[in-house]
Amino acid sequence: MAEIAPVPDLVVGADGLARPLWAASDELLRAYYDTEWGMPIRDETGLFERLSLEAFQSGLSWAIVLRKRPAFREAFAGFDPDAVAAFGDDDVERLLGDARIVRNRAKILATIGNARATIALREEGGLADLIWRHRPSETPVPTTLADIPTTSPESVALSKALKARGFRFVGPTTMFALMEAVGIVDTHLMGSHRRGTSGVWSAT
Repeated sequence: MAEIAPVPDLVVGADGLARPLWAASDELLRAYYDTEWGMPIRDETGLFERLSLEAFQSGLSWAIVLRKRPAFREAFAGFDPDAVAAFGDDDVERLLGDARIVRNRAKILATIGNARATIALREEGGLADLIWRHRPSETPVPTTLADIPTTSPESVALSKALKARGFRFVGPTTMFALMEAVGIVDTHLMGSHRRGTSGVWSAT
């Protein structure tokens, strides 16, 4: 019987499970990969949080944002869009003074503005409906990290749709990362123990 070649860019851990390189060495990233990344999120608050965190991650590593996520949740009222939409100048200054989060004025103001845009979007069916409406008919089937795209026609369309409704920090690359994180596409590498586990896509 022919020997099966190892899958590039995957590391088999002590638990016998195969993960991509980025999720193999850091305990926090491994737990995030094993339990959260790529699992469907369909509620408004959950999607607003992910949208916000992806915006804060822009230009930084996801590990930094993930480590700060508890503080972000506390600082931004659990990412309740109604609460964040009510933030005023005092809240902006409070957030800029909070060393536990990413203190970027443009991103903070964008998050508050995006909360208000999220509320306005309820008249059209809501944030979840708009985001999930951009699910493609097929998902990537990557065998290496290099095979994974950074944008797609759907992420470009989602970016345009959100920008037209007043959202900021929602470029096509950021929106593709969001689509990966919430299960709209499955970019788990072939051979990963997480491939096809979301219930949205099959393993092949």
